[in-house]
Amino acid sequence: MEIRYASSNKDAKSYDTTRLREEFLIQDLFQPNKIKLVYSHYDRIIAGGACPTTETVKLEGSKELGSNYFLERRELGVINVGGPGVISLDGKDYELNFKDGIYVGMGIKDVEFRSLDPEKPAKFYINSAPAHKAYPTVKIGLADARKVKLGSIETSNKRTINQYIHPDVCKSCQLVMGMTALEDGSVWNSMPCHTHDRRMEVYFYFDMADDTRVFHLMGEPTETRHIVMKNDEAVISPSWSIHSGAGTASYTFIWGMVGENQTFTDMDHVEMKDLR
Repeated sequence: MEIRYASSNKDAKSYDTTRLREEFLIQDLFQPNKIKLVYSHYDRIIAGGACPTTETVKLEGSKELGSNYFLERRELGVINVGGPGVISLDGKDYELNFKDGIYVGMGIKDVEFRSLDPEKPAKFYINSAPAHKAYPTVKIGLADARKVKLGSIETSNKRTINQYIHPDVCKSCQLVMGMTALEDGSVWNSMPCHTHDRRMEVYFYFDMADDTRVFHLMGEPTETRHIVMKNDEAVISPSWSIHSGAGTASYTFIWGMVGENQTFTDMDHVEMKDLR
């Protein structure tokens, strides 16, 4: 498990491109028959990916967690962005097809991932947060997610927010997770932008062609920076940072939030005139 320590907003002002990417960008999420996890000290979220091909891969406890098993004191959100696969929870199988998700509550001891077709492996994108109570496991298909329509074609940001792990869909301790799909002709996400000092967030970009990129904007509203991102990459967004982006072509992204509350609309909006 890779550890990322929290960075001060004051320090981040001096980061060059290389340092920004080292601190906030998460790459190589889907390695054959492996689970890659990044533990961030921003609200202790874990973001990662599992890509079983010919083998079953398992989430384990570790020294970094100080636990005997991964979900001893944690909850888990998973969305499959690859071929059909199965997540097994204490021996019970749940099949996840493309864009299917699942919430897994604290206390599940055995978490295993496998693909149904090694030639078209599943790619399980993972978010996990500390938990204080066990809530039931809930499988959430794209059709089950709560839909929120935002933006317009005129402002190049017409999009549908699919809320998977959300108080109106299923109970969780603090993890909120979902997927935003932009309509044809729209390239901007989360613009006009915002911050939320009560929560941090991780964005995961996918559904991108190999030769396209997303210019992800971050930093304080008056000290913006950008990270150029390709398909199947994630980026950590501290609570003091905006989190927005524009793509050179179509894309979809998964967002996961951890922090003080689960109120999706709790945002500190930033006016365009205040961006620098």
